[in-house]
Amino acid sequence: MSGRILIVDDVATNRIVYRARLASGLYDPVLATDGQACLAAVFDVPLAKRPDLILLALNLPDIPGDEVLRRLRADPRGRSIPVIALAVAGDPLARLAALAAGADAVLLTPTPDRLLLARVRNLLRTHADLAGPALPEETGFADAPPGFEMPGTLAVLADTTADAVGTDRRPDQVQHSGQDTGQDTGQDTGQDTGLLAALSPHLADRLILVSRTQGLAETGAARAIADVFIVEADERRPDAALRLLSELKSHQRTRHAAVCLMDATGQPDRAAMAFDLGADDVVGPDVALGELAVRLRGLLRRKQAADRRRSRFELDLRLAMLDPLTGLYNRRYAAPQLAAIAARSQDTSAPYAVMMIDIDRFKLVNDLHGHITGDAVLVEVARRLTANLRDGDLLARIGGEEFLVVLPDSGRDVARQVAERLCTAIEERPIRTPSGARVAVTVSIGVTVAQGAPGSDTVFQQADLALLDAKGLGRNRVTFRLTAA
Repeated sequence: MSGRILIVDDVATNRIVYRARLASGLYDPVLATDGQACLAAVFDVPLAKRPDLILLALNLPDIPGDEVLRRLRADPRGRSIPVIALAVAGDPLARLAALAAGADAVLLTPTPDRLLLARVRNLLRTHADLAGPALPEETGFADAPPGFEMPGTLAVLADTTADAVGTDRRPDQVQHSGQDTGQDTGQDTGQDTGLLAALSPHLADRLILVSRTQGLAETGAARAIADVFIVEADERRPDAALRLLSELKSHQRTRHAAVCLMDATGQPDRAAMAFDLGADDVVGPDVALGELAVRLRGLLRRKQAADRRRSRFELDLRLAMLDPLTGLYNRRYAAPQLAAIAARSQDTSAPYAVMMIDIDRFKLVNDLHGHITGDAVLVEVARRLTANLRDGDLLARIGGEEFLVVLPDSGRDVARQVAERLCTAIEERPIRTPSGARVAVTVSIGVTVAQGAPGSDTVFQQADLALLDAKGLGRNRVTFRLTAA
């Protein structure tokens, strides 16, 4: 099954119909008859049994749907589960209340099969992309909701910025464009015209107009110029908006931005196609400005949460590669890097050198001065080694007082010069510790130079044996072991 979908509806025929429709999409439907059953299906089951998505009818007999949403969003166990609220047509206040309470989407009943399944696919895909490894809430690692919401940037984007604004608009209704005046600006707008002027009273965020070229331009910046893009579909060229949506979701700089497609046609098939292309929301012709603002703010909030999750993941990934004491790379990172350098040498026959470095009698430093001083010695040794290597060289701490150095494209003569320079850099002056003591230390270095055939494991072993030779010959010296070419 593609996902566990919880269907919450007090009408038995509705539950049966939704179960059949979702089963046709190879989902695993689970049924609940009221709000309490919905909350129990999330809060009272193991993590593996929780739903991946919830279809929630708003007119439940025991707890209003928007109250169910608020309780879900207030608890870490339900905060991130996508929820599609099912509302009846002609009740915009109910839609607005559901969105304000935390619904990811609101669909009007009855919903065409293609649109329902496309929206389910869209939300499950987005949730899967953003979700990291699940952590039980009992560990205390579940994210707390932010104390306040940072303002973001929302951009109306079309083939020309004038496509995205209109002047013949009811004051309470979204105006979908159909004219092209050819204007092209990227500046903040204060003009009392069009969609941005209409949205300004409803949003505290930065609102800008950008052209297609500006929105997709590869300027070298790591991020898009906006957190949320609003794409209006021109009725004369309806496919142009879908192409633009596809471009936004495929470009490196804009693929993480949220995209809201404003479709004046209101055709379910077009909305379904937009969701399958990656649209985060599709706004039909019957949506009021107040509801649009709430939906845009929801997109911005989820996009910012996704940014925080990605940043945390990147930080965790980086920390997993680093030694926390010295800031050098660790063995987990160094091993595949050494293997890659060895493989490249096999392809190019370029030589490379591998050094194993060990601080002499480091246990004595800890025994005489304590582990705090020992840590200070490790940090300073790492700093001196770094200062005496090239940017392209690899330096890693692979054990307690052991370091690995790899010199790409370096033969025996270069390796000897570098190794002797490193020995001198450590020995030439004592290391000052936080207590004010001065500790003199030296290092022993084992070196091997490889070219072509030897694998990384063989080269590593030879360097380790060379280090043992240096220790056996009296320490504070450089010794070599040869490898087969």
